[in-house]
Amino acid sequence: MKRIFNIAAVSATLLLSSCATIFTGTKQTVQINSNPPAATIEVDGVKAGVTPMAVPLKKGFTGQTISLKLDGYETKTFQPVTTFNAVSVVNLLFIPGFIVDIATGAMMKYDPTVYEFTLEQKKAN
Repeated sequence: MKRIFNIAAVSATLLLSSCATIFTGTKQTVQINSNPPAATIEVDGVKAGVTPMAVPLKKGFTGQTISLKLDGYETKTFQPVTTFNAVSVVNLLFIPGFIVDIATGAMMKYDPTVYEFTLEQKKAN
């Protein structure tokens, strides 16, 4: 019985794992800086903190939407650029792992990992 459990555990580990997911994870930290500092950072509409800050973002084929808000300044909204994560290439030898990387978003990565923004003052009406 113990042998069957061990075989099942090893099989599940091999079938449910993938290179990019294991080695680089499904989240990545991106540094967000603003001039002036102390802008509120929102990730997909949820407050994440204040600039300057390293923000953990979920990986995927499209970047999460980030907004910078500061009283007296225009709101800056952007999506960090995602690129192919080369670690995923190893999974071409193991197709189930490739599928896991696609499903988890680990197949992609954020590049660049540092973003600098100068916020524009609101114009007087």
